[in-house]
Amino acid sequence: MKILGISAFYHDSSACIINNGEIISAVQEERFTRNKNDKNFPLNSINYCLKQSNIKLSELDAISFYENNYIKFNRLLHTYLHYAPQGMESFSEAMKEWIPTKLFLKSYIKKILKTYYDIPINRLPRIVFQKHHFSHAASAFFPSPFKKSLILCIDGVGEWSTTSIWEGINNKINLKKEIKFPHSLGLLYSAFTYYLGFKVNSGEYKVMGLAPYGQDEYKELILKNLIDVKQDGSFHLNMDFFNFHIGSTMVSQKFCELFKNDIRKKEDKITNFHMNVANSLQSVTNHIILKICKNIQKEERFSNLCLAGGVALNCVSNGKISDEKLFKNIWVQPSSGDSGAAAGAALGLYFNDLENKRVPKKNSGMQGSYLGPEYSDNDVKNYLNSVKANYIQYKENDLLIKVARLISKGHIFGWFQGRMEFGPRALGNRSILGDPRDPKLQKIMNLKIKKRESFRPFAPSILEDKVEEFFNETQPSPYMNFVTQIRDNLRVKYKSHDKKLFGIDLLNVKNSIVPAVTHVDFSSRIQTVRHDTNKKFYNLIKEFYNITKIPILINTSFNVRGEPIVCTPEDAYRCFMTTDLDYLVINNFLLYKKSQNPEVEKDYFNQEFESD
Repeated sequence: MKILGISAFYHDSSACIINNGEIISAVQEERFTRNKNDKNFPLNSINYCLKQSNIKLSELDAISFYENNYIKFNRLLHTYLHYAPQGMESFSEAMKEWIPTKLFLKSYIKKILKTYYDIPINRLPRIVFQKHHFSHAASAFFPSPFKKSLILCIDGVGEWSTTSIWEGINNKINLKKEIKFPHSLGLLYSAFTYYLGFKVNSGEYKVMGLAPYGQDEYKELILKNLIDVKQDGSFHLNMDFFNFHIGSTMVSQKFCELFKNDIRKKEDKITNFHMNVANSLQSVTNHIILKICKNIQKEERFSNLCLAGGVALNCVSNGKISDEKLFKNIWVQPSSGDSGAAAGAALGLYFNDLENKRVPKKNSGMQGSYLGPEYSDNDVKNYLNSVKANYIQYKENDLLIKVARLISKGHIFGWFQGRMEFGPRALGNRSILGDPRDPKLQKIMNLKIKKRESFRPFAPSILEDKVEEFFNETQPSPYMNFVTQIRDNLRVKYKSHDKKLFGIDLLNVKNSIVPAVTHVDFSSRIQTVRHDTNKKFYNLIKEFYNITKIPILINTSFNVRGEPIVCTPEDAYRCFMTTDLDYLVINNFLLYKKSQNPEVEKDYFNQEFESD
């Protein structure tokens, strides 16, 4: 049975195809359009999935959409009527989009597919609409390695749900509890993202990365004024401080008055105040999520937990859950946001609705999240020749040894291999790699290559069998979804004058034997790399280990600020030529920056991306 899952029209549009319950391909639309968080109908993604899966649209048994637009429309109407006449302008703008398209979404989707694929309406697959949080829950449980698990979904909002708790057993998921809009932990986090001057649905990672530079000075202020948290973790927002339910802004003037500061403009300097606000927010988020997890474990007594929804990408909170030892095993959907809900919509239809048998896979059914496009050596060679690039093609073993040696000497690589990752993390196939021992590399890579704020941390990719030698005990983290602490014996003690430093100044202090991947609070968002999941990446790290005795590489996504992760060899070469990357590797082709033709047409590479 072949099912196409679709997520679209809010942010992170994507498509996924499953065949008899197995994910064959999955990809976000942004990777093709180069428009970050692209919300448009994912025709490029659907085309890729059909082609890669060798399936025609007419051969699909069903199309499963990730949310129910009628329930969502009901929520919009209810919210407007409840708060009217406030929000009239925002409501009117929303209706301009809803009335011609979203209100009649099934007909709209059929029209697009009929026109694009030149296929009669009666030959189109049936279209099914799932609930938003059902899609998240299905995306978390059905690919997991568990026969039985609790499922926690937290995001901004679906139709009505903002937090939901599910029970997954074999091929069924059942809703146990939920919290409804406008009371939302995800929207609380986004409100602070907005207040701190970052882009909503994009800059939340920045807030999480900024938090360790500050103190939780405002934690109690938030808990006393903005959100009422019950003993079981359920919560209620004080809507006097927010605007997201009635307007185009996220916070009210009363919010600014509470913190005695206006909304930060994105060009304004980040101060200690902003760091303290970020830290306080993260502390509140950890506090609430741990309360929820402790309560559901006490009530249900499950040994496994699955996580999905945008807040499940908060790897700091995930690490806190792991540290508490509440569950024996935790599995996080690598594409936890709305893009991953496309996979959940398809899997939920196949297993839960159609009651097909499910046999969990040992390491999960996500195939390492390597579900996107790949390019043959001929594809790569033809492209490189077309732009007159200078390159050398190596045998794989020779390439790995050479790259590992160059990284150990301080060179920074763009690394492009195999199938592109599904989700927001680069996991060794579309990555920028460097030496974690270099204390200057975090700042260099942020400012000169990624072209983003210097405070942003980088992740260590580490051989899974070496994790316990370097980091405190943690869950397996193949998708970079857990933060843990570097072991005490590998830390560098702060000198007396360093102890007086605060905030961004701590960036200049070496704090461990791998300072480029150790955040200022000694934390790291780790990726554990297995030989059977990504053999080439594993062997590269192992070669670096043979040279340095450090089984770790810096791994950050192959893109610049505001740009989606690179998808094609062309994207990779463009990013390579417009940044301070030293080398580029595509498949087994090695390119050295200083050997490239400086007369290559500059305009070709000057693609601009909106700041996030």
